[in-house]
Amino acid sequence: MIQQKRRKVWIITGLLLVLMLLLSSCLPGTIITTDNQRAGFFLGIWHGWIAPISLVVGIFNPAVRIYEVFNTGWLYDFGFYIAIISGFGGLSLARRKEGRRNHR
Repeated sequence: MIQQKRRKVWIITGLLLVLMLLLSSCLPGTIITTDNQRAGFFLGIWHGWIAPISLVVGIFNPAVRIYEVFNTGWLYDFGFYIAIISGFGGLSLARRKEGRRNHR
């Protein structure tokens, strides 16, 4: 029984590490953008979703930013803020529902 739990912990840890590597491959500041090809709406959504990871990686790598500087303007901003609000708002709603169940 203990061996199965340890194996499960190792598998989950490995999967989380792979997920972190995949998410960090598209961090703001690591993608080559040009004047003709700037970050748009969908990349703004992606950068909003991975903003917490970008923040942590940015501490160790100054080239990584939370926000892509070379973007299309308000459309990128709109996608970024939609992702930030929906991601963190969704977490607070999940916590609130869990808290209500525990108090009953």
